[in-house]
Amino acid sequence: MPGRSRSHAVPEHQGLPILPFESTKAWIAWLRHHHARSSGLWVEIAKKGSGLVSIDYEGVREGALMYGWIDGQKGRLDEQRFMIRVTPRRARSKWSRINREIAEQLIAAKKMRKAGLAQVEAARADGRWDAAYEPPSTMKPHPALVAALDASARAREAFASISATNRYAILHQVQDAKREETRARRIAKLVAMLERGEVLYPGR
Repeated sequence: MPGRSRSHAVPEHQGLPILPFESTKAWIAWLRHHHARSSGLWVEIAKKGSGLVSIDYEGVREGALMYGWIDGQKGRLDEQRFMIRVTPRRARSKWSRINREIAEQLIAAKKMRKAGLAQVEAARADGRWDAAYEPPSTMKPHPALVAALDASARAREAFASISATNRYAILHQVQDAKREETRARRIAKLVAMLERGEVLYPGR
């Protein structure tokens, strides 16, 4: 195991191993051997300024996309390290615009592997590629949501006060609706939720 003594048991979290990698090259080498048969893992990443030698988040994401995997949930390990869950991309998994852009760059640079290309081709074929969602840094409220919040002072104030995670979750649910009728129903439920002082992800 990368960075682990054979005599030491590999730590786990939620049923998946936690593994460290000193570089993107080491991570890609692991994926080359395990991407087709592993159900996933947590990649250990050193925080900036810790002085520890470690792969960075950008390297984790790039390697994952090359082999048709996807990064997800983050977790704390200690004061110097955190971890990120990386798993094979599931069928019909949605794409973010940033991951789409990185995948296009990898394809142009001829770095994308067969497994990664297969995921891109599947997304292009079923419309997920064109429907890629915006990241939190650029996503703006849909006009229909803005109008609904303007009509409810309580919901508007609640929306302004909730965490960035919960705010983005609301924006994403509204944007992700394929039909206007679906979007209207979601907005009504979300506004009612805000008026009750509730959020999608309590504690976050």
